[in-house]
Amino acid sequence: MSVCREVITLQLGHYSNYVGTHWWNLQDASLSYDPEEKPGEIQSDVVFREGQTQGGHVTYTPRLIAVDLKGSLRTLRQEGCLYDSGKDTSVVTWDGNLMIHKESPPTKNLFLEDLDKMDRGEILAEDNFCSGSQPQCSGSLSMDTVNSRLQRVQHSYRLEGSVKVWSDFLRIHLHPRTISIIHQYNHDGEAHRLEAFSQGESLLQGAVLDELEDKLHFFVEECDYLQGFQVLCDMADGFAGFGSKVTEMLQDSYSGRGILTWGTAPVSYADSTPVKDIYHLLNCTLATVHMANNSSFFCPLTLRGGLGRRPSSPVSFPHLSYDPSLWFHSSSVLALALDALTVSYRLRDNSVPMWQLADTLAVSGRKVVAAYGAVPFPMMHGSSLPDTLSSWTDAPPWKPLSACSEMSDGRCYGQWATLRGYGDQSLISALPPGTPPTTILHSLPSGEDVLGSYIRSFYPTSPLALQLLATPSKLTPPYPQIFSPQVDAQGFLQSPTPSLSSSPVSSVPVLTSLQSNPALQSWLSELHRSTSTLDIRRVAPSFLSQGLESSDYDEALEQLRVLARCYRDDSGGVMRSSSEEEDD
Repeated sequence: MSVCREVITLQLGHYSNYVGTHWWNLQDASLSYDPEEKPGEIQSDVVFREGQTQGGHVTYTPRLIAVDLKGSLRTLRQEGCLYDSGKDTSVVTWDGNLMIHKESPPTKNLFLEDLDKMDRGEILAEDNFCSGSQPQCSGSLSMDTVNSRLQRVQHSYRLEGSVKVWSDFLRIHLHPRTISIIHQYNHDGEAHRLEAFSQGESLLQGAVLDELEDKLHFFVEECDYLQGFQVLCDMADGFAGFGSKVTEMLQDSYSGRGILTWGTAPVSYADSTPVKDIYHLLNCTLATVHMANNSSFFCPLTLRGGLGRRPSSPVSFPHLSYDPSLWFHSSSVLALALDALTVSYRLRDNSVPMWQLADTLAVSGRKVVAAYGAVPFPMMHGSSLPDTLSSWTDAPPWKPLSACSEMSDGRCYGQWATLRGYGDQSLISALPPGTPPTTILHSLPSGEDVLGSYIRSFYPTSPLALQLLATPSKLTPPYPQIFSPQVDAQGFLQSPTPSLSSSPVSSVPVLTSLQSNPALQSWLSELHRSTSTLDIRRVAPSFLSQGLESSDYDEALEQLRVLARCYRDDSGGVMRSSSEEEDD
């Protein structure tokens, strides 16, 4: 029996909660509640906790702490609804006249209304519908059955026009200790905005710190073999400073545990101005330095063409048609990639602990890594892995997910590649016996050999770790249908292109790569150059007035310069020591 090494997730900031909500919806879609069902490749107990309602119903809720600002929840109750009756039990002691003012609650979209009806048993009652994540369930159903029934009653959920906050598309119930709201700052409006790094830094004290520590202790004490924390944190606003302090606290309090930090940034902001763009740049710069210092590794996640004030076009994918300006869309792509990027430490068998993943990539001070992904992996239905890869001879099929391009000369200090979701497709060539292989990939005996040989053709001297999983990422409502018509229901390509009446995509294969490569030297250096050439006392004087000392700011820029030099390769793959660089 495999040991479950638990992981606690922290989501800090509104866009991180967008990405996290999609990610948790993907996890929920793969949950199984049938004890007779064969265990899958993913061990859900790594990120989910089992509980019980007051009525004795078993629940599965994320081992999660989600932090956001006042006004960011809309219809979602901060304490959830799993462990209370929903009735007001408060006692009124005032014997004078009472005047009650009621504000109309925000309206729920059709998807949330259907979830409420399922909770009340008003939908599919004849089928004894239930979901293991819903408190009113009796009996057990496989999640495939649950999702197929939800798919059956769905009204073509098109939430692009109705999603205002991340809770508008949350499928699952959350534990009462999950959500923390920072009431000092507003999510919407012009006043009391969390915009600067130092504002976020100063938050982690007093009642906010006490609440966060209380929630952490609750989840940590439940764990038997805690392996670490995965932190999703907004980089471009004041949560950059808040997340830097949180990761510092985790490092101090839970030394020896893995801390994998994913810095998130949307493609664009609806209320952007030139001054706010400068703030975003400064926050991203400081977040990179501080979170890298405090984490096992730090990986930016964004579909922006760069983190500067004038980024290139957003990342495009051959078989996706998403709107980069919609957070609902861009976060769904990042979550799908993150589902593969994080799978190594969530496996039931042959799991790789967080610290081993970090040690593979973050060596010699290189604690910033870049992510790349093929979403979806362009595998033709009925073809083999060698056939697919042989059609991508000029460059791998993945695209940058960290605003960092790859090196064209094949240099890389370390790489972790994951292919998940190949399903029943063949990993090796299906050529008849005696038929000469068309490429070297068609002659190899296993999928690991095929993928390894392919990647090494682009990175011949770099260390490489591989993982292949048959299980795909399962997509259920309300995941946006942003796939091209050529993608079939299982996420594979088909030819000729089907009619527009084809079934919704319910799962997809994904190929991802985490890299420590010399391209990060250019990426970090450009970040340093863009920031250091700014006279922030003139163009953004209020950024320093929020509490950031000039000496601390200058020290962070120097740390960024040194960090960039860790990735410099002056001799065709042989890194120079720090002392040699300092002698230059």
